[in-house]
Order: sequence, then C-alpha cells, then structure tokens
Amino acid sequence: MISVKEKNKKAFEALKGTLGYKNPMQAPRLKKVVVGAGVGSFKDKKKLEVVADRLEKITGQKAARKGAKISIAAFKVRQGDPVGYQVTLHGDRMYDFLDRLINIALPRTKDFRGIPASSIDSMGNYTFGIREHIIFPETADEDLKDIFGLGITIVTTAKNKDEARAFFDHLGFPFSKLKKEELSGGPKPKKDKEKKGKK
Repeated sequence: MISVKEKNKKAFEALKGTLGYKNPMQAPRLKKVVVGAGVGSFKDKKKLEVVADRLEKITGQKAARKGAKISIAAFKVRQGDPVGYQVTLHGDRMYDFLDRLINIALPRTKDFRGIPASSIDSMGNYTFGIREHIIFPETADEDLKDIFGLGITIVTTAKNKDEARAFFDHLGFPFSKLKKEELSGGPKPKKDKEKKGKK
C-alpha cells in the first residue's frame, strides 16, 4: 500500500496530464493538518483532561488548550474558559495521521458511505467533522459516555477547489457520490404550505 507521503511526492506525475502542469512546483502539496475538539458542554475538569489525553493519543502530539476570547453570558462562558483543544501536525506526524485516518479510522465509521467533497473550499483546503473519536484504534475501548467529535482541516497549496479535489482523489480520500445532506441522514422534509384562499 502506497503511503500518503509517497502519493504527495508523486502528485506532479499523477496530475500533470489532467491539470496540464509543466513544472513540478505547480503541483499541490500538503502543508499541515489541524485537528480540534470542542468541549463547550464539558464543565468537569476530568472530562477536559480526557479530551486532551485522547487527542494526544490520536495525533501523537500534545494538544493546545483554546480559551474563549470573549465572555458570553447567554452561554455562561467567561473569557479564558476552555472551549476546545487543538493540534497542528506537520511532517511525518501529519502523514502518519492521514494514513491512519484514510485506511483505518474512516472505514471503521458506522454505516460509512464516504466523506462529502463539497466541504473543499475555494482556497484548496478541506474541512470535515467526525462524530465519534473512537473510530481511531488508539481509543477504541473508550467509555461511551466520554465520546466526543473531532474537526479536521487539511491545508494544501492547491489554488482552487477543482485542483484540490483532484489532489485529494489522488491521495485516496474516500469521497462519497451522495450529497452532504444525504450523508447526514437525508434532507429535511419540507413543511406543507397552507393553501391560501381555500377553506
């Protein structure tokens, strides 16, 4: 099995025919991966420690705590309160994380039907969410009450959405052919409009 690191190096050869590259420097490359977890509903310090510890196990790197920038009375949040943890991966740790994500973690997701390609932005980056962190084997034996979701952002040097999509396909990301709302359980039913003028 070819690793993400090797595929990243061979992006020029794989995409030059499709995208018309003439110089290897034109081909997109991976820059970094940002993995984050929100803890807005967790007020217990032990649970905060659990999130930080599990994120460290998944990424192999110590998580940085993110505090609230402003106080919001409606949400009972004060400035500086922990609202999440974040890890930024580069180099070999980034490639290792992506290999485990694509080949092990995502296929372990219940009723997995792919990830939505529509989340690729115009800057060539891709952001998507994972509902349960326990799809990673490092945390598969977790207590169900401590399950939390992850947000993953993959930053590339791609110039636009189409170039990024071709690059992610080359790397082996399992994109779904279904629409984003279909992946999340189907589109919300529309409410019947009341017929005006009829009794």
